Amino acid sequence: MARSQKVTSMNNLYDNDKSLAELPEKGVTRREFLKKTAVGAGAVAATIIVGGCSSQKAGSISADQDTGAISARLDWGLASKSALKTVALAPAGVTYVRLIVSGAGISPALQKDFPATAGTGTIDGVPAGTGRTLTAQGLDASGAVTYQGTAANITVQAGQTTNTGTITMAASSNSVQLGSFSGNIVLGSPTKSSMKVNIFSPDQGGIVYLAYSTTTGFYDKQTSKVALVAGSPLEIMIDGLAADTHYFYRLYYEAPVGAGSGPTVEYAFHTARPAGSTFTFCIQGDSHPERVNNQFNSDLYARTLQTAAADKPDFYMTIGDDFSVDQLNPATITAAQVIERYTIQRPFLGIIGNCAPVFLENGNHEQAARYLLDGTPNNVAVWAQNARNSLYSQPAPDGFYSGNTEQINYIGLLRNYFAWTWGDALFVVIDPYWESSVCVDNPFNGGSKRSNLWDVTHGDAQYQWLKTSLEQSTAKFKFVFAHHVMGTGRGGIELATLYEWGGQNSNGTSGFSANRPNWSAPIHQLMAANKVTIFFQGHDHIWARQQIDGVTYQTLSEPADPFYTLYNNDAYLSGDKLPNTGYTRVTVSPSSVKVDYVRTYLPADEGQGKVSGSVAFSYSLSSSV
Repeated sequence: MARSQKVTSMNNLYDNDKSLAELPEKGVTRREFLKKTAVGAGAVAATIIVGGCSSQKAGSISADQDTGAISARLDWGLASKSALKTVALAPAGVTYVRLIVSGAGISPALQKDFPATAGTGTIDGVPAGTGRTLTAQGLDASGAVTYQGTAANITVQAGQTTNTGTITMAASSNSVQLGSFSGNIVLGSPTKSSMKVNIFSPDQGGIVYLAYSTTTGFYDKQTSKVALVAGSPLEIMIDGLAADTHYFYRLYYEAPVGAGSGPTVEYAFHTARPAGSTFTFCIQGDSHPERVNNQFNSDLYARTLQTAAADKPDFYMTIGDDFSVDQLNPATITAAQVIERYTIQRPFLGIIGNCAPVFLENGNHEQAARYLLDGTPNNVAVWAQNARNSLYSQPAPDGFYSGNTEQINYIGLLRNYFAWTWGDALFVVIDPYWESSVCVDNPFNGGSKRSNLWDVTHGDAQYQWLKTSLEQSTAKFKFVFAHHVMGTGRGGIELATLYEWGGQNSNGTSGFSANRPNWSAPIHQLMAANKVTIFFQGHDHIWARQQIDGVTYQTLSEPADPFYTLYNNDAYLSGDKLPNTGYTRVTVSPSSVKVDYVRTYLPADEGQGKVSGSVAFSYSLSSSV
């Protein structure tokens, strides 16, 4: 739309407005009065149009067949007659006005800034649809929001203009008095319309609630107030959200006595994206916080998570061995000790988990495994899984996620394997430890490992679910995650031909049909036939990329090793191999997947060629679907 046409359209709206009070001055036309106060200090401060405009005649608003327009007036709340008579452009300190349009299918939100002196503003290309939100902000010279108002639940019809009426602009304080909440938040199980917020504080109790909206600094919705008990995790569900939408939120904490009540800083998250979107997720290898000053340094781990958080991923994944109980005495171990292994990670995973939902993978050192069940609630497997599910909101089968439907006594749903679609990608998390009746890797109570790896299995139910998930998905990219090939051993494609994963015995002969008569193909062949893009694994404490039969095998580095070691190099006979430490960033677009190995270092260890946050290796893959 040409600039002259925009002005004519504004004037047309001024002339047709019948809802305003009588003009305060004699001899002033309605048009002159409205233009005089167009982004001014009066009660009616601005008339704006937000729309998708194509060619049009003067004095009209039109849109193309897929877009419409929104018109609104801003009320800055300064209603005195003297203010109405001035020609001052906006309240003191407001330098420019920002218009934001958000809603389902609008990602990112449409946003445009206008000088406060402009008096009018137009954003092109507002998609037709329901549930649109128009937010207007007044900003000072530093970019801080000093005024804000919102109109919600707007329906935009193609080729038409929706008049939202008046948006009241409320003054907002730039200095929010924060409360003293010292716990942490880890998001989980995101869907198109909901997010689970897991809140935990080891030593604070009180009342908490969440305030949220699609606009930073302005929260028009909140959850119910609930009691938080010190030392007990609390899960709050935010539902009724719009798909493919960025939300901002704060936790509000009400202390039981004395000072300390108030909000946290602002956090954000994004609901599930549709096909055609570009997004990023990040993933780490084994963190092993129990191996202090060996393979774990807390400052380095925090730096890795802070660096990953700066990427603003849609979600964050771990690959297992994050909650090891192996150093605890099997004869004297207690439920409290196991829970403590899971609470150790909360301050760390809270660094990224307050803005990126966290998905967990089961590892061999967690000992959350079927072989340890004894028919009572008092065993390591039950304690570990219950701690995991209470402190981290992992997905259960529903309309968005598929997964394990088996109920285990004293636990319920395991939430150990699950799948979901995000953008153009299918994500599938699998787990051998809960499905094998024998110990897969290291026996918790000591003794020798199992002798026959055909006894290690992902189980018939998980296999059939995996097969269905891969075969029925139409996603362009497919990712499968496990702690390791078969949950044990060393190497990547070196093990891909063996046992139920590849079908062969250790001597190279076929053993698949005799040992898995109900399976149609070994797991690797199933992944290859269904064009799995990448299989992610950990366990070996090395970053390695390999490929076989069109499937990339990506082994992940540790995120906190202060010695930056290249472990198990000899187990990988081919591929690109790099040492610890860092995380892996994956960017998915409609046409390709880009994988970056991001290195992290302690400040004292940085130097030439060793810059924390730098990319050590990168590769891209195209869709084969």
